Amino acid sequence: MWIRSTMAYRASFVMTTVGNFAATSLDFVAILLMFSRVEALGGYALPEIAFLYGLSSVAFGLADLAIGSMDRLGRRVRDGTLDTLLVRPAPVLAQVAADRFGLRRLGRVTQGALVLGYALATVDIDWTPLKVLLMPVMLVSGAVIFCAVFVGGAAFQFVAQDASEVQNAFTYGGTTLLQYPPTVFGKELVRGVTFVLPLAFVNWLPASYVLGRPYPLDLPTWVAFSPPLVAVGCCALAGMAWRAGLKSYRSTGS
Repeated sequence: MWIRSTMAYRASFVMTTVGNFAATSLDFVAILLMFSRVEALGGYALPEIAFLYGLSSVAFGLADLAIGSMDRLGRRVRDGTLDTLLVRPAPVLAQVAADRFGLRRLGRVTQGALVLGYALATVDIDWTPLKVLLMPVMLVSGAVIFCAVFVGGAAFQFVAQDASEVQNAFTYGGTTLLQYPPTVFGKELVRGVTFVLPLAFVNWLPASYVLGRPYPLDLPTWVAFSPPLVAVGCCALAGMAWRAGLKSYRSTGS
């Protein structure tokens, strides 16, 4: 329904998609400005930073496209309109995810894909069949991990009622964090996004294997191939949190 509504005004759709593309491009423009003054950032050259940026942006863009509307849940909990979703013969999670579905978010995915294409064309990688196979695994697993973070943040809104900005700190903030190499951050922060909120499995760890870089925190080599398992674990935990939050929901009573 939302796609048909969007495509009814094609010129508006094109302009908002281009606007989304341009707005997200500013993040990479900032990186380019940094490299106009330095040759490396945290020991990483521009093509390597672009590689991290592209992986993070595409993975997050796919998750944002599919389930980015979850940040609207707090508003529905606060004003009681979540009740209308509960009485429909469809999963509440799917309904919330589809609420005001924004096809314009394809602009972020496109921008990230272009940067990733530039990185793959310029970065010096000793390609092997295993590294080639790891590329789509990284993108899919990263998107699933971000989806789990979206759902977990939405589950928190059942309690906080209006905490979309808290959720955005871990979703939009998380993808911005991953656009830079782990070497520019303190070890405590790297440990946090590895063992607490495992965003490092979106690109830092598998990308270290592809680029031939030392692993953050001196982790073993096999962790580069664990993103699918981490994604499944994140989905399981997010699903438990979602069910707990939905059971705790109480209508406004009006």
